Order: sequence, then structure tokens, then C-alpha cells
Amino acid sequence: MERKVKVVQYGVGKMSIYTMRYVYEKGGEIVGAVDINPDVIGKDIGEILGTEKKGVAVTSAENAREMLQQTKPDICIVTTMSLIKETEDPLLLCAELGINAITTCEEAFYPANSNPAITKKLDELAKKNNCTITGSGYQDIYWGQLISSIAGSTQKITKIKGSSSYNVEEYGIALARAHGAGLTLEDFDKEVASADRVSDEERQKVIESGEYAPSYMWNVNGWLCEKLGLTVKSQRQKCVPQTYKEDLFSTTLNMTVKAGDATGMSAVVTTETEEGITIESECIGKVYGPDEFDKNEWTIYGEPDTTIVVSRPATVELTCASVVNRIPDVINSRSGYIPTCEFGELNYRVKPLNEYVK
Repeated sequence: MERKVKVVQYGVGKMSIYTMRYVYEKGGEIVGAVDINPDVIGKDIGEILGTEKKGVAVTSAENAREMLQQTKPDICIVTTMSLIKETEDPLLLCAELGINAITTCEEAFYPANSNPAITKKLDELAKKNNCTITGSGYQDIYWGQLISSIAGSTQKITKIKGSSSYNVEEYGIALARAHGAGLTLEDFDKEVASADRVSDEERQKVIESGEYAPSYMWNVNGWLCEKLGLTVKSQRQKCVPQTYKEDLFSTTLNMTVKAGDATGMSAVVTTETEEGITIESECIGKVYGPDEFDKNEWTIYGEPDTTIVVSRPATVELTCASVVNRIPDVINSRSGYIPTCEFGELNYRVKPLNEYVK
């Protein structure tokens, strides 16, 4: 592509400060921005970025269709919510208009195993209008490609076990609430943990109804199974509240989480496969105490055993850089809802984004 890649930013919150800056730094062009927050609607995105004005004002979501039709972007970056049903409207709008879209929505990483109805709807509409919809972010490398690469150097695998922690303060109020942060343990059990005390058959019915609330690793395990060519036999998850010994003030929730209440949760997903390989992955998302920090650790058991640990990863920046570096892959992809495990390796983009677009 000879011209710059044209991008619309949908959702002008914490993550967008990085995604928009990275787009500019990678030689792309922001042609539009969308949000529902009246405090940012009408603002020039340069004010949000802390730079000179860019000549692009934030549009209300009500007027997103008109703006997208006028600007005709190559791709839309959606950084709003964590569940696919919560990002369905902007993704469907992009698919309807034939605009490629990539989202940081965690469930969107591999939504076919948690909300097949919406995934099918998006897939069919994107195919009809010749565009690609996908999800990417931190998990693309640190819960996905990194593990599949280690697997490629292993003779025999019996089990894959992973654990990753992150501070919900850095991702906004929707994610913090989804993790049960701020709830009493009694309320956490009722509102979060109880959803997984069901049989496999009951869970499947909920999944098919589109009302299932997966933990992030639910979709990651599905992604890994497809990437590694494994056949899922069964999958289950368990959510456990996390607590802290002292009161913690959450700036995201704008409240004090009392000692002993839920600061967030640990979600463990266990997947059994027809090939005899078990994947057990855990994500720990919570309001951090002063002595806590991000950590990503995975072990592949077999011949040989291999463990890799990433301490204190800059999760927000890595999420946003992964999304921006994926942009050429999305534009070059076949149409439909395509998980990134089908795109191949996520590469560093040393040249402007448009030079990687076919």
C-alpha cells in the first residue's frame, strides 16, 4: 500500500492513549475516534494524547456510522469492553460497512468457544462484506505464540500449565468489575463463582445462549488447542476470589476495597484433549497491593520440561503494541472472523505499517 494506513480508534480511554500513539509512530494515520463519554466527545485526539492538535475530533457513538462512512478507514481499533457481546455493536457495524476491525476485548481472542452465536454472526457478515474481524493483545504473544513456540521445540507434551497476573487498575472499570473487585466474599460467590458450579451440559447450554461469562484463559485455551492441532474433549473453569491483608484504594473503582473483601479473582481453566494433553491455565486479575506486580509463567511438561517466566511485563504497552503490529495481518487476511492463530507469527514492524500491506 503506497499511502498511510487509515485507522479509526473506537473507545478513547486508557488503552487508546497507547494504541493511537503507536499508530502514529508506525506511520499510520488516525482519521476518526469514537466514544460514549460526554467528557471526551468533541475533543481533539491531540488533547487526549497530550500533543498538538491532530484535527480529529472524538465522535459520539451515535454518529459512528456516518463518520466511518465518510472517513473510510482501512481498520478500526476497538478498545472498549472485555466480553464479545459488549463489543458486538461496534464490531457488527464494522462488518456491515466492510471495515476491518481488531479489538482488545479479551473474549474476542477466541470467541467461538464461549459465544458461538455472535462469532458466527460476525463471521458471516464480515465474509459477505469482504473484511476481517479479530481480537489481539497481550495474550497473542504471552499466552499464545510464546507457548506454541516452546511446544515446537518439545518432543513430547503431557501437560501445559500457565499463570499470569495483572493489575485491574490499569484496564478500566469494566474489567475491574468483571473480576469482582470490591465485592464482599459473599457477593463474589453469588455474582461470580456460582456461575461455574454447573455440569458440562448446563455450561454448554449457557454458552449456546450467548450468556456465558468466560475468564480470559477460557478463550486462550481454545486458541492454543487450535494452534497446536489439539481436539478439546472437555473444558471447565473455576473462579476464586483474591484478597489483601489491608484496605486498598482503587482509583478505577473510586472506592476502598476493605481488607478481606475481593480485590479481584483467580480463574483456573482446565482443558482435557483427545490427544491426552492437558492445558491448565490461570489468570489472576486484581487490585494490587504495594508489594504485588505482574508476572507471567508457563511450563510445558514432557520431554523435556521447560519453564519460562516473564516478571513485571508492561502489560498495557505490550497489549497495545501487539494490536498495532497485527494491523497488516488483519488487512491482508481472508475475510471473516479470523482468530490470530491463523495469521501466523506476530512480527515487529520496523517499517511503516502500509509497507506490510499487500
